[in-house]
This record gives sequence, C-alpha cells and structure tokens, in this order.
Amino acid sequence: MKVAVVGATGLVGSVIIKVLEAGRYLPLPAITSFIPVASAASVGKKVAFNGKEYKVVNLDQAVNQKPDVAIFSAGSHTSEKWAPLFADAGTVVIDNSSAWRMHTDVPLVVPEINAHSIKPETRIIANPNCSTIQLALVVAPLHRYNRIKRMVISTYQAVTGSGIRGVKQLDNERKGLAAEMAYPHHIDLNLIPQGGDFLDNDYTAEEMKLVNETRKILESQCLQITSTVVRVPVYGGHSMAVNIEFFKDYDIGEIRNIIKNTTGVVVMDNPADSVYPMPLLAEGKDEVFVGRIRRDISGPRSLDLWIVADNLRKGAATNTVQIAACLHQIKK
Repeated sequence: MKVAVVGATGLVGSVIIKVLEAGRYLPLPAITSFIPVASAASVGKKVAFNGKEYKVVNLDQAVNQKPDVAIFSAGSHTSEKWAPLFADAGTVVIDNSSAWRMHTDVPLVVPEINAHSIKPETRIIANPNCSTIQLALVVAPLHRYNRIKRMVISTYQAVTGSGIRGVKQLDNERKGLAAEMAYPHHIDLNLIPQGGDFLDNDYTAEEMKLVNETRKILESQCLQITSTVVRVPVYGGHSMAVNIEFFKDYDIGEIRNIIKNTTGVVVMDNPADSVYPMPLLAEGKDEVFVGRIRRDISGPRSLDLWIVADNLRKGAATNTVQIAACLHQIKK
C-alpha cells in the first residue's frame, strides 16, 4: 500500500506516524511507499518514518502520486476540498475531521464494531470523534445484549483534543506566561463546560457529535442521548461518566463479562484497592479502559460506567490505522 498522511507535521499526524511505525495493526511490509503531506509552510521539511526521512509534499503533489490510502488529519476545510480530489484519483480517504461523518453515503467506522460498512467501492471513510470512539466501543456490545433506551454522558476532555493550541495555552498558564487562548477562559486549575461552539439548542458542537455519531455507528436513530462536555487541564486522555438505561433488566455479571471480552477494551475495576481508569494510565495506549461498573441505584434497568482512553491514540490515530488495516485486508 502507498500511504499518505495529510497533516503529517501536526499533533495527530505525528501520532498516526508512530502508530504506523509500530506495525501493530498494519504490518510495515504492507506499506510500500510513505508520503507525508502538509501545508505550504511545511513543504520541504523532513519527516522520519521507519528509520528513513521523507520530504513533506503539498496536496497537489500527493494527489498526483495516487496513494492507495490517504489518512487526513488537517481539519474540516481541507478535507471538504481535497478528499473528493483524492477519491477521484482512486485513493481511499480516511478522514479524521468532522467534514464527512454525517454524510449518509460515507461510513463512520470503529473497526471492532462496523468494519462491514466498508465496501470495495468505498472511497471516503469517516473517523468518528475521539469521545464517540471510546464510548461506542464499550456500549455497542451492550446494545446488542440488551437494547439501550437512553444514555446520559458527561465527558472530561484533555487539552490535546484542541490540538497544539490547547496544549500551549495550558503550558503557558502553568508557567505564568501570556497565552494565546484556545479556550474562552483560563484552563489551568479550572474546568470549562464547553466543547466547541454553542448551537441553537444550547448544546455544544462536541456534545451533539456524541449524540449523532453514536446513533449512526450503532444504527439506532431512536436512541435517546444527552451529553455534557467539559474541558479539563489534563494533557492526554479523555474520560467519561456514562449512565445507561436499558429497555430490560440485566445481570451485572453478564455486563462485566461482555465488557471484559470486548476486543480493544481493558477492565480496571477494583474499587477496594482504588483501581479504576485514569488519564495518566491510559496515555500512550491504544486500548479503552473501563471501571466503576455498577448498578445505578436510582433505576432498576440502569448502569453506570467510567470510560477512559487516550484521545490521540484510539480516539484518533489508532482508529484510522485500524481502518487502513481493514482496507489492506480487502485489497488482499
């Protein structure tokens, strides 16, 4: 496979390269050519991949090289303009922005859940929002076991979810320096209950991504979901408290076994010894971690979960590489 990474010099792009180099999902011998792509300001710079250095090219040059796969992590505007051009050239685009997620003819993919939605003729594949990925991976098998009626989600999202600007703001504030503001307020030693712009319904864009994307992935448009997104002064790792109401009662032992046996999920749940997932433990790892698994004492059919994952790994880079691995299997 000839693989291009669009946004190779960015925060997520650099993690995509690390995941590709690790070869855990897509074997390195399968990558016959590597093309780093970035904006005009970065063209000509060198990017290391698998022990070699490659010059960054622009989008026009990358399209002309006709890669088999182009992994996009360069923002919605870039994806809206360039993904169709790559697709017309025969490239399969895996897009990490929100540009294509809700298009009815574009699959929104978490490979462990719905790799089947990728067809041989598919040319654009959307990578879900980071929080949606870790949520869906855990709740999809529960939804198959006992249909979910309603979910209440509160997320605690790391500054890396806002890219390098969020990281720099937190760094500068901790050093007492003037900071370019990625957020409307000070983030160090603070919590900001806003993720993205506010919409007409008083939810934020990030909150509605959780609602709409989860419904699409689970193929359940009637699923009732409400969410609150909070930005927290943590570098890597999104956390979420999830309350699930099922249509029918459940066995808590069966719930634990289902989560434990879900591919890509690790259970960390021993409250007596203060064992539960935390961002510090999830950072740099590809798995989604689940703890605080317990019955909701306020409802007979309800369940509480605590879910944590590295938003740059499974929440972005790892999931895109896993999608590329699916394409490699289709190609084989």
